[in-house]
Amino acid sequence: MSMIRAESSAPTSAGAVLTRGLWHENPVLVQTLGLCSALAVTNAVANSLAMGLATTFVLVGSSVIVSTLRRIIPHQIRITTYILIIATFLAIADMTLEALVPDVHKAMGPYIALIITNCIVLGRQEAFASRQPIALSVLDALGNGTGFTIALLLMGIPREVLGNGTFLGVQVMPHAFEPWVVMLLPPGGFFMIGVLLLVANWHGLRKLARERRAAPAAATVVSPPRTTEREREREAALV
Repeated sequence: MSMIRAESSAPTSAGAVLTRGLWHENPVLVQTLGLCSALAVTNAVANSLAMGLATTFVLVGSSVIVSTLRRIIPHQIRITTYILIIATFLAIADMTLEALVPDVHKAMGPYIALIITNCIVLGRQEAFASRQPIALSVLDALGNGTGFTIALLLMGIPREVLGNGTFLGVQVMPHAFEPWVVMLLPPGGFFMIGVLLLVANWHGLRKLARERRAAPAAATVVSPPRTTEREREREAALV
């Protein structure tokens, strides 16, 4: 799969593993993974938060098991094994949501089950957890899960506030405010993901431009001062 990038060597620090999924390699805003969930459940902040936390739980649990068993899982059936492990933690997350927040669970509908095929979850098992120790795998899962949750909230908060005038079900807009119903519909989801991708790409292009401007200065080699003809004659006379 093209979105899976193998990482054979650990990054320089645990902090880099944890933080890279928050922005520089954000699953949604940079890698454009998990867009089905991002578009479907972000019409309410509660749904966005529940999906993000459930995905993070599945990511962390699966990464622990895959990293622990990485040397004994046969290569030929590794993907099937990963899916079985992911499905186990997904079942736990699904039952927990149904027990604790049944209204949110009902509103999210079948999209919870789609976590099992989420490219973010499966991709991190193949690219990282199956090659790294448990501690780094947990940090990687936490970083990517948190980055996914942040992306969902960045979409869900404006959609609920503008579409319903509420935040987590509490009225925050004036009663005279006319809700933008389109923000609760699929076009509103596509609009928000487009805006966020635009901002992420703009930030990435600015960073790339700064790096290109800094590269020539770093590559400049300071040459030794030239010796004039008179100085060479003086040195010869001294010899």
